[in-house]
Amino acid sequence: MRKAIHYVRNISLIITGLEIILLVLGFVFYSLNLYGVADYVSGEYIVVAAAILVVINFVVYWMCVTSLEKARLRNDLETATLVGSDVQEAYAFGKIGLIVVDESNVILWTNNLFKELKVDLIDTPIGHLSKNLDSMTKGSAATAEDKVTFKDRIYAVKYISSPRLFIFHDITAYENALSYNKEQGLCLGVINIDNYDDRAGDEEDANDTLAKVRATIADYFREKNVLLRRVSADSYFAVCNYKSLQSMKKDCFAVLEKVRSIQVGPEAPFTLSIGFAHGFPDSIRLNEMVTNALDVALSRGGDQVCVSTYGAELEFFGGKTVTQETTSRVKVRTFADAFLKLVSDASEVYVMGHAEMDMDALGACLGVRAICEYAQKSCHIVYSPKLAERKTRIAFQEAFSKDAYDALTIDPDEALASIKKNTLLVVVDVSRPSMVLSRAVLQKASKVIVIDHHRRAEEYIDSPIAALVDPSASSASEILVEMIRYATANPRIEIRQSYATLMLSGIFLDTNFFKNKTTGMKAFEAAEILKSYGADNSLADDYLKDEYEEYSLITKIISTMETPYYGVVYCVSDEKDIVERSTLAKVANQVMQLKGINAVFVIGKTEEKLIRLSARSDGSINVQLLCEKMGGGGHFSSAAAVFIGQPLSKVIATFKETLDEFLDTARNDNRKEGENK
Repeated sequence: MRKAIHYVRNISLIITGLEIILLVLGFVFYSLNLYGVADYVSGEYIVVAAAILVVINFVVYWMCVTSLEKARLRNDLETATLVGSDVQEAYAFGKIGLIVVDESNVILWTNNLFKELKVDLIDTPIGHLSKNLDSMTKGSAATAEDKVTFKDRIYAVKYISSPRLFIFHDITAYENALSYNKEQGLCLGVINIDNYDDRAGDEEDANDTLAKVRATIADYFREKNVLLRRVSADSYFAVCNYKSLQSMKKDCFAVLEKVRSIQVGPEAPFTLSIGFAHGFPDSIRLNEMVTNALDVALSRGGDQVCVSTYGAELEFFGGKTVTQETTSRVKVRTFADAFLKLVSDASEVYVMGHAEMDMDALGACLGVRAICEYAQKSCHIVYSPKLAERKTRIAFQEAFSKDAYDALTIDPDEALASIKKNTLLVVVDVSRPSMVLSRAVLQKASKVIVIDHHRRAEEYIDSPIAALVDPSASSASEILVEMIRYATANPRIEIRQSYATLMLSGIFLDTNFFKNKTTGMKAFEAAEILKSYGADNSLADDYLKDEYEEYSLITKIISTMETPYYGVVYCVSDEKDIVERSTLAKVANQVMQLKGINAVFVIGKTEEKLIRLSARSDGSINVQLLCEKMGGGGHFSSAAAVFIGQPLSKVIATFKETLDEFLDTARNDNRKEGENK
């Protein structure tokens, strides 16, 4: 077909050119009477000649049209021979389109489907329809499939390389039905008002603020076409379709910011914790998913939304404020009593922290050991010197005699071999299975309790029998002190002086000696309680003191400080140096003592093929959110990330890209506005 078109085009050009030349020559010869032409030829002859040319043009045009029509009929006959005599009816009924291209991907032939769309595709590159079609011809496979949109229609396209044939199937109706079905899919949600128990009461200001919060919630969800029902004083149940959920995701659940801005006085503001779930046809399963989503949002500190999609990763929105401490001790007391009951029912107890165990993890382990001693249950700390930080390792050995040290600890391999069905495993200062000191021990244990102060990440220990994750706590040791202090045990649970000193050292470490802006009153109260048990604050401080070599290394790393954004800095250790994780944290803590710095990120190699990033902030930037984007996690103002098998340059590039994309999201705008006032 393409050759026929080129042939007709060339013939037409030649004939037209000859006609123009003859007419010009005739006019010139006649007007100038060259060779006496005007004497021999009259004007009537010229008119006759022009008429003859018109007839010739008509004949040529008719021949060309006839030739092309014969070529088209020949192609249709060939197609009919291949598929059947009723092929056009089959094409129309099935909405099937066929396109044949040449070696240059130029369209040679189409069937009637495209003619009905009133488009002429002959002699047009296939890429003009869609770039995807052009790329389908470049693969090595005999067939290729894709989906394209053309003329407001959606087609499933299959390319067969041997005949260079594209087969189009109109699936517009199916796609529209699928899209509508997805938009109308059932979504369940639960909305919880944070800080309700602490603020709701008889105070007029609090009640007025709460009324504004309720009105804001009702207006927002009404605008989004969400059915809202209040199920308790501080919670709502929501039902909507996926289209409404997408609308809320698009504005990043603006209701969080609206409620957060309703602030009267210095008290903790009302915020929202929201869970949504969708993507599964069973409403009972959706209810389980939304309950879990709300639990995750609450365990991460509240003031955020967790969206659970069946078969996909959790999505988080918000989380831009520091977790507020609660003055109520009911939750801690209830958990402590339940913990004591579980310990009493267990045959033995193992307690384990995270890999690269620090002083806080060790202090929390000793707090669990004190509770087990009160319950007269055997308790061992799953511990390996190779998996502990240097200062922790030295402090642990100095605080106890060799016999006492051996009685306290058990090697991970021994623990794995001795775990029984009724053994209770307590995991402290970590809730991510990939970061525990021994993953094999965790997997084998059938009864697991989690106690942690870091915001909960998507990766979480499966189905613990009990968990206390409190992001408002400054350290895991602080949580254990609260459990011991407020448990209803009688007589009270005692803490040995050596335990109390190491637990105090853990609090010192995680609060940077109470200098962090996010350190709450409970941290000071915990230190006071430990002091009443005989904790030696001077010795606790000595456990954390730096040696000269480490201090020199810290100074060297600080000297590399750069400022990619105002108030945000980062430091990088030399690629040749292997530094401890605690050293990176100390660099971050020291840099945070400088004025004008809102957040610091310290990057360094802690093993030959392992690079860590330690982050700190003054509470105006959520470093946990930023570290999560890099595969890590942690606390609002203290977080970290790990990079395995990556060069230092790539880690730095990843960090900068994350900063460029998510820094604005991580900024706590509400806090900044309050400070400016």
